[in-house]
Amino acid sequence: MIQALGLTSNARKEHPPAVDDVSFEARAGSVTALLGAPGAGKTTALRLMLELQQGRGISYFRGRPLHRIAHPSREVGVLLGDVPGHPARSVRGHLRMLCAAAGVPARRADEVLEVVGLVSLRDERLGSLARGMDRRLGLACALLSDPHTLVLDEPADALSARESRWLYGMLRAHAAQGGTVLFSTAEPKEAARSADRVVTLEQGRLVADQEAGEFARTRLRPRVAVRTPHAARLAALLAKEARAAHRSVEVVREDGNRLAVYGSTCADIGETAFRHDILVHQLADEIGDMGPGAGTSLQGEPETGGEPRVPAPSAERSEIVEEPEPAAQTHPPYEAQATAVSPLRDAAVDPEAQPATTSSPATRSPRAPSPAPSRLVPLIDPEEAAGTLPRARAPRPSRAATLDTLSPLPPPISVRSAPSPLRPLRYELRRATGIGTGFLTGAAVLVVSALTALLLARIGHTPQSRLLAAWPRELPLPPAALGAGLLGAFAFGDEFRHPALAADRGTVPRRMGLLLAKLLVSAATALLLGFLTVGCDAEVLYLVYGRELAQVPADWLSTSASWVGLVVGCAWAGVLAAGIFRSTTAGLAAVVAVPILVVPLVHKGLEGPAVRAAAGFPLRLRKVFLLQWPFGGERYLSAAARVIVQPVGGALTLSLTALLCAYLLTTLRSRVR
Repeated sequence: MIQALGLTSNARKEHPPAVDDVSFEARAGSVTALLGAPGAGKTTALRLMLELQQGRGISYFRGRPLHRIAHPSREVGVLLGDVPGHPARSVRGHLRMLCAAAGVPARRADEVLEVVGLVSLRDERLGSLARGMDRRLGLACALLSDPHTLVLDEPADALSARESRWLYGMLRAHAAQGGTVLFSTAEPKEAARSADRVVTLEQGRLVADQEAGEFARTRLRPRVAVRTPHAARLAALLAKEARAAHRSVEVVREDGNRLAVYGSTCADIGETAFRHDILVHQLADEIGDMGPGAGTSLQGEPETGGEPRVPAPSAERSEIVEEPEPAAQTHPPYEAQATAVSPLRDAAVDPEAQPATTSSPATRSPRAPSPAPSRLVPLIDPEEAAGTLPRARAPRPSRAATLDTLSPLPPPISVRSAPSPLRPLRYELRRATGIGTGFLTGAAVLVVSALTALLLARIGHTPQSRLLAAWPRELPLPPAALGAGLLGAFAFGDEFRHPALAADRGTVPRRMGLLLAKLLVSAATALLLGFLTVGCDAEVLYLVYGRELAQVPADWLSTSASWVGLVVGCAWAGVLAAGIFRSTTAGLAAVVAVPILVVPLVHKGLEGPAVRAAAGFPLRLRKVFLLQWPFGGERYLSAAARVIVQPVGGALTLSLTALLCAYLLTTLRSRVR
């Protein structure tokens, strides 16, 4: 279960907090809806619960706050806003990358794709998915690690009625297996129809916490839906009779030939239509909204029980009608339960919603029992009116039948893989190779470097080492070093721009394992790019100008060590700076700032005018490094010492040290919080 205690966001300038002292519970085995108009603070409350936004209060997921859970994605499945992920990444590649991040088998990606009906779209790019498919992928990401809790922010936003029924059926099935489901919505009817409990927010404050049945009786206004080709005439007659009888009846003309009548009954409206020979196509009781006078916000005069009104959604047909039952007995709406029992009832017209994998409750982890089915029954669908479906009400399913025919969730992960140092490394490799940005950047670096080397050879007066590296004296860094720094900045920058880790959406967990994996992959990429650059430059120079310009320098060992230190150092600077400042641009700027800003400052600090200058410090530092080491180790340290005592090498070492300290500081701050 979820326990949210005292959630309060930081105060804004001249505005009250978006969320102010909100506390509620979402129980296991049930679906909880967080209801509120746009701007009521629903998304802020969810972000505070998931520790993605600064504020006060705390939330417990089965008794533990999120930052105390070793693997949050295995405990909480999250969907906030759009599906997190790079738009150029494929659907299957994105899920496999998340599998590596969560430490679950890669085959899990194919299992959830079958469940959400995206097998045919597994090779599509995330940026090309339609809204409905986007929501399906978001649910797949949330279910990937078989979490106990699902937290979703308006999951049915902009979906069709059929897609919404399928989505809420999946949520109902997850709750029936004993899981906890919390979703936000701005539609009161949607909350009453799909949830077991409704928590209502108004201007960042909690105004109601009710069971769904009580919410529907006390906060949703009953109405009669009428469909007739003579809607205007019938509306005028109903209004006239209400005035004559001194009754409060409100008639709202909706789209087409549809009327919504508040304050009357089906019998009265039917008698009026019969007396005046008006043909009626539909006449049914509905649980509607608060009526046209409620406005679009939660503000309004108190109604039953002194509770404020809920927002009025756009006029549309409500798909549930309540069968009389004792007032004290409340159950979750049957429409949601019926959808959970058979989410594939629309599969004939929606082939993408055909899951192929089923899972019986006996194979899943033991959870709380399924809630009893409700006595709310669905209205007749248009297909039934056309004669394609029987008009009889659906029989109330038994408890055993409900459990045997649940929505097919992904099979459970029976064996949890032990923590492994290769888990973040697998994630980082799939992240780096899943899109073409790195390959395109490498190709561009090779082309620019080769052209620069040819230009330098034509001009002349360039040392052989700089010629092979395509490094003019006028440029602060060679193309290979800039490319390595850019690829390193992508390691964190892409994740902050297109968040990848579902349970940590909006941020990247600052764990040392993930940092080491990124440093290792970026170093290997930088080495490969550096040696490919030198090899391509040498080959191009040989083809154009002959063997003379492609010769290996005599001091190739120290030159190679300097070259390796330069490209790897730039890559690491990009990784650390992007992780600290949460931006690819900031990561690349930190790389460029080393030769432009840090090197002059180091020169000025060491050899500037003072009473005691630090002249000769690099030479003495080299002598300290080259003391007598056993087994001739000084020979291997000589190249590293030459790199460090060089101006760029010393400045780069200083920058990396500062960036690493800053990264560790932010890591400690996030863990303390």
